[in-house]
Amino acid sequence: MKLKQYFEKHRVALLWTLFAGTIVVVFLLGLLAASVTERRAEIATLFNNKRVEIKGIESRSEIWGENYPREFETWIKTKEMEFESKHNGNKFVDVLEMRPNMVVLWAGYAFSRDYSAPRGHAYAVEDVVHTLRTGAPMTIEENMQPATCWACKSPDVPRLMAEVGIENFYKSKWSEFGHEVVNPIGCADCHNPENMNIAISRPALTEAFARMGKDIHKSTIQERRSLACAQCHVEYYFKGDGKYLTFPWDKGMTAEDMEKYYDEVGFTDWIHTLSKAPMLKAQHPDYELFMMGPHAQRGLSCADCHMPYKSEGAIKYSDHHLVSPLMYIDRTCQTCHRDSKENLLKYVYEYQDKILETRDRVEEELVKAHVGAKFAWDKGATEKQMEPVLKLLRAAQWRWDFAVASHGASFHAPVETQRILSHSLDKSYQAQLEVNKVLKQLGVTEEIPVPDISTKEKAQKFIGLDMPKLKGAKDKFIAEKVPEWLAKARENKRLL
Repeated sequence: MKLKQYFEKHRVALLWTLFAGTIVVVFLLGLLAASVTERRAEIATLFNNKRVEIKGIESRSEIWGENYPREFETWIKTKEMEFESKHNGNKFVDVLEMRPNMVVLWAGYAFSRDYSAPRGHAYAVEDVVHTLRTGAPMTIEENMQPATCWACKSPDVPRLMAEVGIENFYKSKWSEFGHEVVNPIGCADCHNPENMNIAISRPALTEAFARMGKDIHKSTIQERRSLACAQCHVEYYFKGDGKYLTFPWDKGMTAEDMEKYYDEVGFTDWIHTLSKAPMLKAQHPDYELFMMGPHAQRGLSCADCHMPYKSEGAIKYSDHHLVSPLMYIDRTCQTCHRDSKENLLKYVYEYQDKILETRDRVEEELVKAHVGAKFAWDKGATEKQMEPVLKLLRAAQWRWDFAVASHGASFHAPVETQRILSHSLDKSYQAQLEVNKVLKQLGVTEEIPVPDISTKEKAQKFIGLDMPKLKGAKDKFIAEKVPEWLAKARENKRLL
């Protein structure tokens, strides 16, 4: 009754309030509709007014930039090298100079010659051409690497695979395509030019999914925002004499799953020149470790943090700068975490500091194990006596490498990374104990000599590398062969 009386008394005011509220709601809905229509219209304009028609595999990203200037302008920024966080960035850093223990850990493998921190995608081709790891092949016969080494460096790769065949590409020599693989990672690596959908251009990823009983073509859009990266940022190996690029995911994606796969197929990357252990070299299992971390488990993709959205007028698009999320915390971390930039950085660095503390200890103990194994061989140890040592060294270093080769592992999956490194440390100690058992059996009472590997140069000399010779050959290759490649690429219109 009181409510009815109140309504009668204030009827006019209430009706006017309702009317005004309705007008406001309609106005806001109109704005929303106009905004949506404007966005759709501008997006439609982009597709309907393309400056160039792209057909097939167009490796030159500059051509794509004619149609998609906003994305292209951000992609160009991968050339920048100004960002630096506490432990990494996009600058050139000689990692072997910072951590010379790694030279000894990779004795007999090309990474002991040269290993630097990764720069932006714009340098993918340049860096693989200039690294000492690809040698200095002035002739086809002088190649130390297969063409498979180009696989993740350029959109020219899927173009060549389409032209010569996947198997023929892999089994060729690296320098055979020096004049063809000239454009760095770009648009055609990840996009279908007809509709700009995310495309999987590398067969190894599709094949790995198929062996696991999965159809990659049924993946969701959000899943593809990580799978585009998983074409390259994964663990892989060159299978058989044909050097066929293969992801060892048949048994799963953990370090132990892949180790079991490699053990069963009898694969070894190289024989360590000091310890004679049959070694495995992890590449960069970024996707695998990311999938085991808290962000992936909550539905985030690689692109959510490494390619945050930008807005320009009515257009919302992904930033293709592809750099550490710490560079743009306001557009990455703070879109979900309501905390200050200072606190968020502190959380990240805390994860990294603790894991890198374990990493450094592992590297010290692994070196001791390899040096101890060499000492045992020098004292007359037999293959039978050394078998447990070599098995432990292979397992310990695989775990260490799996953790450190993955860029960002200490943040992507801190718990899993710390677990892997702790197992590596344990097996490193076990390897040292086994070496001591062998020395006791041999009646050796001498202390294991400790080499001076305090610098990269001393470590490389200790493992027998002739660095002046290697650098001299590379300098000649860069001065004489590389200009030939570039001239031929421009002549064939492979490079703008």
